[in-house]
Formats: sequence, C-alpha cells, structure tokens
Amino acid sequence: MTHLLHIDSSINGGHSVSRELTARTVRNWRAAHPDGTITYRDLGSAPLPHLDSAGGLARLVPAEQHTPEQAESWALSRQIVNEVKQADTIVLGLPLYNYGAPSSVKAWVDHLIAPGLTIDPETRAGRLGGREFIVIATRGGGYGAGTPREGWDHAQTWLSHGVSPTGLEPRFVTAELTLAETNPAMAELIPLAKERLAAAEREIDELWAPALR
Repeated sequence: MTHLLHIDSSINGGHSVSRELTARTVRNWRAAHPDGTITYRDLGSAPLPHLDSAGGLARLVPAEQHTPEQAESWALSRQIVNEVKQADTIVLGLPLYNYGAPSSVKAWVDHLIAPGLTIDPETRAGRLGGREFIVIATRGGGYGAGTPREGWDHAQTWLSHGVSPTGLEPRFVTAELTLAETNPAMAELIPLAKERLAAAEREIDELWAPALR
C-alpha cells in the first residue's frame, strides 16, 4: 500500500494558492492510488518548535546524556522523520515569504537533519532517498529570467541544499505572480498570472497521469 505525506505551510488559509495547488496534487495522487493512505501536517497553523539552546543540541549528544528538554526535542525529530520514512510520496507547499522559505519549513528541515536517523553517522550517506518529493512553490511576484528580481527567490535553492544531506531530492512545480489579482499595482499582470497558474495546474495534472490512462 502506498502512502503520501501532505504538508502545507502557508499562513493564508483559504486564500492560499499553495494550499489550493497542494490539494489539487493530493486529489490527483489519490485518484492514481485509490488504495493509498495519507498523513497531513499543517506547518502554517501548527508550526514545529525551532531548535533552541535548551533542546537543539540533542543531535550532538548521545541519547543517554540527554537532558529532559533534549530528549523532548529528539523525540519530536524522530516523529517528523518517521512521517517521511513511512511515505512513498511527499507533497510540500512552499510559498515565498520575504524572498525565502517560511520559517516553519526551515524548522521542519532542521528536525530532519538528524544524524543516526536520516544521515548515516559513519558514511554521511542520506537515508531518505528514493522517495518522490513534490514541492509546490508559489511566488507573489515575478522572479524569472530577465525580471528585476531575478534570483531573489531563495526558497527553492535553499530547500534543495537543505534536505540534500538526507537524500531527498525535490521536484518543483512553480506558480508565480499569485498576488496579481489582489495587488492593484500588478493588475496588468493578471493575464500572465493566469497563464502561469494554468501551466502549474497542467504540470500537476500530469504527475501521475500515466497511472490513470
């Protein structure tokens, strides 16, 4: 039986384009895997605690030497890692906040970087490779080649590098100009924004299309 881990991180609730697109992605996955199961985590409404001085060093201290705070932090990391290990496919919503990933996604990745759990402590090889990792990336503005803010989207590059020690390799589906219909200054970009959204939707619809034909 196949299993999918669905993660949202937008704080915009029902107005979130990334949430709309991850929901579309999950519906398509379910259609292609009618017997599959799904685990859902909402980092936007229930963010993970960031690593701090009380518990964060649990990753560098033998378990038998953990303080209560370190033991609690390590237990949470084990839970997050197990959610990923149980999944054949991961779908993550990645909106762009202040030119980077939401801090909640950074905390999720920090919990995944766990020597002994996701990284072999001797060879440094990642233990989470081989999974399908679909990242639905959304940008309010335009960051493509030739635009004034080309290269200002640091979320995608960071995520690829951030999870690389674990063996995960993200595949990005990106929709940009998502604020065109709500930002008067971007009104002239609405037609282009619709084209970009439709292109992302088509890419999503093709992800598991062969299984439905």
